[in-house]
Amino acid sequence: MSSFDLIVVGGGAAGLIAAITAARRGNKVLLCEKLSKIAAKLKATGGGRCNLTNTLSNDDFMGRFGRDGRFMTPALSGFDHRALMAFFAEIGVESHAPDGYRVFPISHSSVNIITALEEEMARLGVTLVTHARVEKLEHDGVRVTGVSTANLSYTAPNVIIATGGLGYPQLGAEGDGFTIASAVGHKITDLYPAMMPLKTKEIWVEHCRADTIPKVEIRIDLPKAKNIRAHGDLIFTAHGIRGPVVLDVAREITPLIEKYGEVPLLINMTKGLNEEQLRAHIKNEIYKHPEQSILTHIKTLLPESVARELCILADANPDEGFNKLSGIQRDSLIKLLAWTPLTITGHDGFKMAMITRGGVSLKEIRPETMESKVLRGLYFCGEVMNLDGPCGGYNLQWSFASGYLAGQLGIEKN
Repeated sequence: MSSFDLIVVGGGAAGLIAAITAARRGNKVLLCEKLSKIAAKLKATGGGRCNLTNTLSNDDFMGRFGRDGRFMTPALSGFDHRALMAFFAEIGVESHAPDGYRVFPISHSSVNIITALEEEMARLGVTLVTHARVEKLEHDGVRVTGVSTANLSYTAPNVIIATGGLGYPQLGAEGDGFTIASAVGHKITDLYPAMMPLKTKEIWVEHCRADTIPKVEIRIDLPKAKNIRAHGDLIFTAHGIRGPVVLDVAREITPLIEKYGEVPLLINMTKGLNEEQLRAHIKNEIYKHPEQSILTHIKTLLPESVARELCILADANPDEGFNKLSGIQRDSLIKLLAWTPLTITGHDGFKMAMITRGGVSLKEIRPETMESKVLRGLYFCGEVMNLDGPCGGYNLQWSFASGYLAGQLGIEKN
């Protein structure tokens, strides 16, 4: 039976940086990964471009995670986006923020990130075991004593669970960490797929797949969710919607679908113009081009496919002039342009989810160290915890920051 100072369970972003941090502090570290290779999900992040983090201040960053965001305060204080960029520069990967916001490796390749992490672990002497699914956490009722796989057992007074969530099961996500944590008494909150495409009741969306619509605002049209909104690019699909704005709001919608069966949305696709501003815009277009059709006027605001579908929904002939429409048709069209209703009826589950909403309850984890309040020597980091954010480097930064903090282990070895 092999003995270590620390065993890290899971070879994703959080687990890798936890292992490196602990090894740098003089600990003998074992990293157990159940797949044949580490960092399968990290490799796919950002379409392989690897959006590491973003340049928001810590306060703004935490605010995007909602009411539990302040839990990240100690982790981000010790390892914010600047520290993350400096860490990767130190191990040979320079990064930049080409748009001033999202941070990528200069190579825009996750392979460079993974290679650098592998090389740093090898330099530090971290023991990596693949094809090693941890099935049980060993303990004496007070403190962790090690882990067991199907074939072997390893001893250690410290174990970090960095197994991720349920998103992208084809990349190894099976919820192992939830099972392990639950078995020793940790509460697991309800789990929902997040950051994913959504399906709509409306079938007209299938005619609008050709274009990406920028600067869209989505609101949830339910009494208790009226303040939930998201902004970003929207893409229509054969059966619904996707794009950054959808990825951001999906985490709020999936629990509501389970509760209500369907979720009504209001979508502004006209760059925030309200009804009064839309009337003024169309009036100006008519003044400049009185002979043109209403479709031509609306095409100054939206792609033709979307403009045509909204005309049809308003029972307005898109090829007629705006002045030939009845008052009811005009009002209906203006209202649809200001706020287009869509109804979300479903999704493809965890197989299309980039992240998981829910996880190990934060009430049972010490934010100052990431240590369990239930069992000494047990730590958590990354997506396995009940904390998730929008797309744009948020979840990866949280994985790295929480992994870095967990890797401190509260001790300094000489």
